[in-house]
Amino acid sequence: MSSILITNIAELHTVDAEARVLRGAALVLEGERIAWIGDAAAAPAADTAHDAGGRAALPGWVDSHTHLVFAGDRTAEFEARMAGQAYAAGGIATTVAATREAGDYDLTRLLLGRAAEAARGGTTYLETKTGYGLDVEEEARHARIASTVADEVTYLGAHLVPAGADPEEYTDLVCGEMLERVRPYVKWADVFCERGAFTEEQSRRVLHACRAAGLGLRVHGNQLGPGPGVRLAAEFGAASVDHVNYVEDADVEALAGTWGGWDAASGGGTPGTVATCLPACDLSTRQPLAPGRLLLDAGVEIALASNCNPGTSYTSSMAFCVTTAVLQMGLSVAEAVRAATFGGALALRRHVGEDADGKRAVGSLAVGHRADVQLLNAPSPTHLAYRPGMPLTHAVWRKGVAVSR
Repeated sequence: MSSILITNIAELHTVDAEARVLRGAALVLEGERIAWIGDAAAAPAADTAHDAGGRAALPGWVDSHTHLVFAGDRTAEFEARMAGQAYAAGGIATTVAATREAGDYDLTRLLLGRAAEAARGGTTYLETKTGYGLDVEEEARHARIASTVADEVTYLGAHLVPAGADPEEYTDLVCGEMLERVRPYVKWADVFCERGAFTEEQSRRVLHACRAAGLGLRVHGNQLGPGPGVRLAAEFGAASVDHVNYVEDADVEALAGTWGGWDAASGGGTPGTVATCLPACDLSTRQPLAPGRLLLDAGVEIALASNCNPGTSYTSSMAFCVTTAVLQMGLSVAEAVRAATFGGALALRRHVGEDADGKRAVGSLAVGHRADVQLLNAPSPTHLAYRPGMPLTHAVWRKGVAVSR
């Protein structure tokens, strides 16, 4: 297998447990794995070399929350919201109608285009969800299509109760036949536990059924106001609870309590429930930004994700999320970069692993991890916040392959 030596790096940020910042460093990518990291003067020979030109090297972004399998447009809804109309979950139905009308070819083409756009912006590991089908055939179709493109697929049949459906009967469908049909294509299950979507009891039924089916759990929680979503996620040991805009002391305590078996200093032990913050969505819906600073200070690991979707966050720019987290959420640059890389890997439980079948760790740079690397057109990641909005992604390797720009 071929190898690539990347040298002349101004700063190499490993974003591992040691949070090392190496200067005068180089790294070697061999096939799909990182084969070597160290002082450039001691770098081994490789088949090809890439001169980083004094740029910063980081892990590729890990986007742990997206909704990319969709068709249609919700520009009118966005304009109305910017004019003062409040966001409500019911807008999802507009996308459901458009997505059901799109054929497999068009949905696949759209998904591939969005994934490629994200990769060009530095995203090298991508989760996406179903949830715009909301009947058995469509949810199974969307899961199958997503599984051909995304790194991780999440079942979100419990996104919204379709118009005219009985909520209890639909919840039964989500927990029964629909779950059976999507199961071959998905690793995770999610539920939108929110007013206008699924109640606590309905969400509990979904989480029980999906856990019994062997799926990992996630929860959309506390986006539109205080509610049971965060505590439900903690109770079920969900890998993440996402949005977390409105958290009370009891919510923070519940999340912090899930991290008792985690050693932050070594990055070892059993991770708890990650709080995934979605700042681009918060800005678009004009919700309070998620309290990332509060959660970090309480000992809760956080992730940043794009929540790319047609209604509330039509962007896959993880750099924008990092910038917003620094400028408006009170995170340091290092904390925001960690949340967008290692934090996302934690939320997907892909922060460890060196398996020969390719399930290597992502979200940090270390020997044996997947060869997901980005170079910024800047000497340090501080420029992400220092120069907001500038296109700073210079080069990207995903699984050791250069991403075409």
